[in-house]
Amino acid sequence: MIILGVSAFFHDSAAALLVDGQLVAAAEEERFSRYKHDSRFPVHAIRFCLESAGLRPGDVDHVVFYEKPRIKAERAITTILAGAPATYGPFRRFLAHGGQRQAVRDLICATVGVRPHQVLFVEHHLSHAASSFFASPFASAATLTIDGVGEWATTSIGVGYADWRGGGTNRLQLLQTLHFPHSLGMLYSAFTEFLGFQVNEGEYKVMGLAAYGTPRHRAEIDRVARCYDDGSLWLDMRYFRYHRSTRHGFHPRLAELLGVPPCRPGVELDPTAAGPAGELARRYADIAASLQQFTEDAVVAMARRAVAVTGQRRLCLAGGVALNGVANYQVLQRAGVEELYISPAPGDSGGALGAALYAHHVLLGRPRTWVMEHAYWGARSTPGQVVDILDRAGIAYTRHDDPAELSQAVADLLADGAVVGWFQDRFEWGPRALGNRSILADPRGPGVKDLINKKVKFREPFRPFAPAMLADRAPEYVDGGGTEQWPTRFMLMVMPLAAQFGATAPAVNHFGTGRVQTVTATSNPLFHAVIDRFQDRTGLGCVLNTSFNLRGEPIVATPQEALSTFDRSELDALVMENCVISRS
Repeated sequence: MIILGVSAFFHDSAAALLVDGQLVAAAEEERFSRYKHDSRFPVHAIRFCLESAGLRPGDVDHVVFYEKPRIKAERAITTILAGAPATYGPFRRFLAHGGQRQAVRDLICATVGVRPHQVLFVEHHLSHAASSFFASPFASAATLTIDGVGEWATTSIGVGYADWRGGGTNRLQLLQTLHFPHSLGMLYSAFTEFLGFQVNEGEYKVMGLAAYGTPRHRAEIDRVARCYDDGSLWLDMRYFRYHRSTRHGFHPRLAELLGVPPCRPGVELDPTAAGPAGELARRYADIAASLQQFTEDAVVAMARRAVAVTGQRRLCLAGGVALNGVANYQVLQRAGVEELYISPAPGDSGGALGAALYAHHVLLGRPRTWVMEHAYWGARSTPGQVVDILDRAGIAYTRHDDPAELSQAVADLLADGAVVGWFQDRFEWGPRALGNRSILADPRGPGVKDLINKKVKFREPFRPFAPAMLADRAPEYVDGGGTEQWPTRFMLMVMPLAAQFGATAPAVNHFGTGRVQTVTATSNPLFHAVIDRFQDRTGLGCVLNTSFNLRGEPIVATPQEALSTFDRSELDALVMENCVISRS
């Protein structure tokens, strides 16, 4: 049984391919189009998935779309009519683009070579929940999906039961939902826009900025949004416009309430700076901290509700809000959850995989045979292809055909202070670079963080970097437990760092916390070997890991893109497969 899942038309469109229930390929369209958060129909990602399995258009049994366009159109029309005449602009844009959404089936048939009866549609939040539950190792679990909006749902609680042996029944049902416009995801995005960042791109910047502030504006946040003990959420829509406009998320009266004007897009915020610019940045940081604190409390309340409603102590978290690593850790600490699973792509791109998994296991009744233990499902380049590209370009390199020699050479570069572009095997599924498309550095240097932000990534100075650590050293490096949980494999939890480790590795210490990645020899043998050899040199079983891209660009996917990024940055070395290129 060959099933292709597809997500498109909002942000982060993607495709994922299952063969007999096993994932064989998954990728976001942006990696091929080079347009960040590309929302267009994922023609390139679909082609990659089919080619990865040696398939042609027409070989697929079913294509599954990650939401139901008719219900989504109903919500759009209802919202537009309720806001008329102020919603004339959104109405014109709906007429221009709504037809594309309604013609999803025809577009899929033309692209994939299937007939209309082979195209299936799964509700948006079911796709999200399935992307986590049916990728997890759990036989049963509660599901919690929190995002901006699907068709109508903005938050949903569900429960899943898996048939691992055959002869049973897989079940995944949503039990309770919150509806648009009351949305934690849209609240966070509205404040993201208020702080001058791009919606669906800058939310993680808000989380990083929050660490520089104090929640002085929590009372104002509680005035415009309330989360109750049962996990339900209410927003005072007088302060927001996302339900009336596709261009602006907040109303001017929000600025009046906060006593701070909205930050202009493109303004570089530096809360560490002196003078009026730094003072203003710190005021925005206080707003970010207030929002982040509210978000953490809301997610914890929703998770507690999921545990209470389902009676399950295992939780599968999904939706764009599941990328908030600080909130994820609070769920584990405060919500009565014993085990937590989050897919490496919990946002809309992951809906492509979730739709395929739901169709395979629930609609078609096939038993489970697979757990997502790693995130490396994208395209690869072979060592031979890399050598050919370098030779044709006349670029000098050193070749290490022995993996042990290669890992030692890279560890030595890092220990000697080099910042290294690291390009290996298949690229990652989801927004995190997890050791195949990464920039690596020694985390011990006090100036490394500022150097990489300024001269390599060309991004805001307050942005933190992740510690990628050997899994067996994680209990020593991280306080409070939780390093054995699945989200740490995918860099989806921000956790308190042990004081000694934080002092030893200041470049990955963000106010005493880090977005931890635990690395095992099973999940990524070569990356694990590099960190292990680095530990032999330095005594520290951890390296700095950040995504291999420049600001505003998708993570690199091909050797040519890696070389271009190397050329346009101040990386000291580039390692592609078994070839090491030095800046000198």
